[in-house]
Amino acid sequence: MTEALWTDGVPLADAQAIATQLTDAVLDRFLEVPPGLEARVYEAMRYSALAPGKRLRAVMVLAGSRLFGVAQRSALQVAAAIEMVHAYSLIHDDLPGMDNSDLRRGRPTSHKAFDEATAILAGDGLLTMAFEVLADPDTHGSPSVRCELVAALAGAAGAAGMVGGQMIDLIAERQPLDIGTISRLQRMKTGALIAFSCEAGAILAKAPHERRLALRGYAHDLGLAFQIADDLLDVEGSAEEAGKPVGADAAAGKATFVSILGVERARAQAELLVDQAVAHLDLFEQRAELLRQVARFVIDRRT
Repeated sequence: MTEALWTDGVPLADAQAIATQLTDAVLDRFLEVPPGLEARVYEAMRYSALAPGKRLRAVMVLAGSRLFGVAQRSALQVAAAIEMVHAYSLIHDDLPGMDNSDLRRGRPTSHKAFDEATAILAGDGLLTMAFEVLADPDTHGSPSVRCELVAALAGAAGAAGMVGGQMIDLIAERQPLDIGTISRLQRMKTGALIAFSCEAGAILAKAPHERRLALRGYAHDLGLAFQIADDLLDVEGSAEEAGKPVGADAAAGKATFVSILGVERARAQAELLVDQAVAHLDLFEQRAELLRQVARFVIDRRT
């Protein structure tokens, strides 16, 4: 079953199932609950990191790594690290001081399942452990490659990336933003981690600049399409389908792609971005089919 991920033409649903199985096994190993009173924070970290999810970022890491023949063990270490950072971001995003959400992936959010202070610590623990994983010699034999991975993820997750995007998102609740600022917000908040996920395999392989640039272009367009799809789900979806509350952006009076463009124009823009994203993969030919499927899934999904 695990070999199917590395075969041309595997359906995305199968790839997601395999990526989940393999990535969760690595997460389970790193997040083993120790004896002692600190066990509670590990339990909270596991609760969020191993929650049911799409594992799209892990699929991107694994599919991108496959383009360059990267060892599966190395790719899985990076996949686990990016899922840790993603889980941390969701924990903190759901906190009362942020979105104040009670539901995530169809079950209580971390601060509801545990408590607010434990949730904050669980997020902190996952973020820092992600860098511990990237620095692990099992991730790559070359210290310079490991350093590049650490630097790339730090840039994507920090104030110049996801954290900065989240800050702009909070400001959007208090003042109107134009479409250019919203695009920048989403490139930072959502797109930066997607970009790292897509480019990680090229970093592991020390791939040529041209190929890294193609993956970067793919990720740039895909990240914006992903967020537009999220905005559409917030307007058109249901809490049962999404596994989280919907309508929050409109209730907060927040400017989004949908509020500015309208539903139909936003959907058309997402489809255009997906077409552009897929075009960046032409030089990889059939070997990038899984990444093409990811792009199509992004605008067709209901969760």
